[in-house]
Amino acid sequence: MSFQVTAVYASILTVWMIVLANIVSAKRGQTGISILHGDNTDLALWIRRHGNLAENLAVALLLMALCEARGLPAEWLHAMGVLLVVARIAHAAGLDSAKPAAPLRLAGGIGTQVAMLGAVVYLVWSLF
Repeated sequence: MSFQVTAVYASILTVWMIVLANIVSAKRGQTGISILHGDNTDLALWIRRHGNLAENLAVALLLMALCEARGLPAEWLHAMGVLLVVARIAHAAGLDSAKPAAPLRLAGGIGTQVAMLGAVVYLVWSLF
């Protein structure tokens, strides 16, 4: 099994993670804060944007790879992958301390959960 579809979205989302990590590094350089966020709200938000992606990405890609291994058609895998990419970018764009329930943040979180729950449903269904 070559996991061709999963590899596409793993690559795209890894680039996004690298972008976020580099922004955090740049913000740390600008502020001189090397550990935690030093009560700098802007830095804290960028740390959370990167951290939230890191917290969700591994499980989402594992579920996607398992679906691909179990034979989920490529069209569905691409739908899952596109949803994950859009959701993770939306979540980061919507993360704002002034608006905890910002629409993009909510859409990103819900989109990520829908993609992962869809994968779980398929995996359980495929066992029977």
